Amino acid sequence: MMNSLSLRHALCTSLLVVPALLFAQTIDKSSPPAGVAAVVNGKNIPESLVQEAIKLTGLPDSAPLRNAVKSQLIARELFRQQAVKSPALENRPEVKKAMQEAKDAAMIQLYLRDAIKPSPVTDDMVREQFNAIVGSLGPNEYKARLIQVEDDASAQKVLEQIKAGADFAKLAAQYSTAANKNRGGELEWVSFKLPATEGKTQNLPLPVAQAISELVPGGVTKTPVVWNNERYVIRLDQLRPTQVPQYDDVKAALRQTMERKALEQATLKLVGELTSSAKIQQ
Repeated sequence: MMNSLSLRHALCTSLLVVPALLFAQTIDKSSPPAGVAAVVNGKNIPESLVQEAIKLTGLPDSAPLRNAVKSQLIARELFRQQAVKSPALENRPEVKKAMQEAKDAAMIQLYLRDAIKPSPVTDDMVREQFNAIVGSLGPNEYKARLIQVEDDASAQKVLEQIKAGADFAKLAAQYSTAANKNRGGELEWVSFKLPATEGKTQNLPLPVAQAISELVPGGVTKTPVVWNNERYVIRLDQLRPTQVPQYDDVKAALRQTMERKALEQATLKLVGELTSSAKIQQ
């Protein structure tokens, strides 16, 4: 059975984007067996493989998409059947390497599925987390942008250009070293109790949160905010009363976040256990 990695590769390979009409003259119109999408020279392509491929595209299921996917899988099977007729291909180093890598990936995936045991996330835990988040919110929500630079000279250059009317987002893309530079330095909506205190600023550095809370919409920090040897120029775009979502609207997303965190913690625990008992040279 083709694993999800090889299936994704097949779907993403332009060579396999084969129009369904390509097979219009050669397809046997008799129905394949139950649970089989197509039969290629006696080789079954399971319907489950078509379903998996459709999921990997991320697109909604439809007859045109199903036909296109089926055509790609038929083409792939035709190519495979021709390839195996040449024993020399199987013995080529690149084929052996790819086979070993695919085997390793599948074994690792199965091992991790069995070995990693994240703590279960209960309904009570989700509700408790929701209440904790709501309890940490302040009266207002802030939508801000920031430009992170490494030294005072760079920060001063940015501030001078802002005073001259330069676009903040464009300056962020040009000068910022933060991960959000390609989004013009944009931050997500954030809310925290005032005065801002360490560890209760929704993961913002305390000096950054304090600066944001003191700005009015459209305002920019007059001097760089210094934190962790970095300089931050901050602009507040919008300010609004805090909007608390209904629990039922966010509980599914919150559960997913908590389950992902539990999985990450279980993975780190396993890595630590394996590392402590291994002999590693670097």
